[in-house]
Amino acid sequence: MNGTGAALAELKTLADRPAPECEVLICPPATLLSRAAEAAGQTIALGGQDCHAAASGAHTGDISADMLLDAGASYVITGHSERRADHGESDAAIKAKSEAAISAGLTVVLCLGEDLSQREAGTTLDIVGTQLAGSLPDGAAGATLVVAYEPVWAIGTGLTPTTDQIGEVHAFLRAELTRHLGDEGAAIRLLYGGSVKPSNAAEIFAVRDVDGALVGGASLKAADFGGIIDALDAA
Repeated sequence: MNGTGAALAELKTLADRPAPECEVLICPPATLLSRAAEAAGQTIALGGQDCHAAASGAHTGDISADMLLDAGASYVITGHSERRADHGESDAAIKAKSEAAISAGLTVVLCLGEDLSQREAGTTLDIVGTQLAGSLPDGAAGATLVVAYEPVWAIGTGLTPTTDQIGEVHAFLRAELTRHLGDEGAAIRLLYGGSVKPSNAAEIFAVRDVDGALVGGASLKAADFGGIIDALDAA
C-alpha cells in the first residue's frame, strides 16, 4: 500500500534505463495499474497485488483477474504473507485465486514463507511444504506460475537469512514442485523475497535455485531497484 500518481516518475525512470537481460515486473497498487501501463514502456511487465477468486459479482472492494488483465496486468501476486496475516487467507482460498488468475490469462506469483517463531522452532520446511501443497493451483506450469519464498521475519526488518538457509528452502521447493508437477516443476521460477537490496542482491542471486527476487521496499526507488536488476543481469 505505497504510491500515488507522483510515484509513476520512479517507474518512468526505471523504464528509461537500458533494457535489461532479465524480466522485470512491477506490481503497483490497483489505483495506479492503468496509468503505470503507460509509464512502463515495453521493458517492464505489470501485475496486481491480489485478485478475487470470482470472475465478477457482489464483492465490493475486490478486483477480479479479468479486471487486472483489462487494466494492463500480465501477472498477479497471490498468498503474500501480509494477505495471509491481515486478511486470514487460507491455502485453499489462495489456490482458488491462483486458478482464477491462470484461467484469466495471468501468470501467478505464489508466495510462501514462515514467521520467526516457526523458523526458531525448526519447522520452516514443514510450513512452506504445507503452504505449497495447499496453495498450488491445478494445472500449474512454468509459463503460468512463479513461486516466491518470503520468510516473514525478513520482510522490512533488515534481517536476511543466510545463503545456506535460502538455499535449503529453495532446494526443497524445487524438489517439491518436481514431485507435484513432474518436469514442469523444474521450469517454475523460484524467487527469494525479504530485505533484498542492491548491497546483498548479488550474493543472494548466486545461490542455486534462486532465479530472481520478490522485492519490497527497495522497489519504490528506481535507483535501488535498478541496482538489484543489474545484479541479476550479472548473475
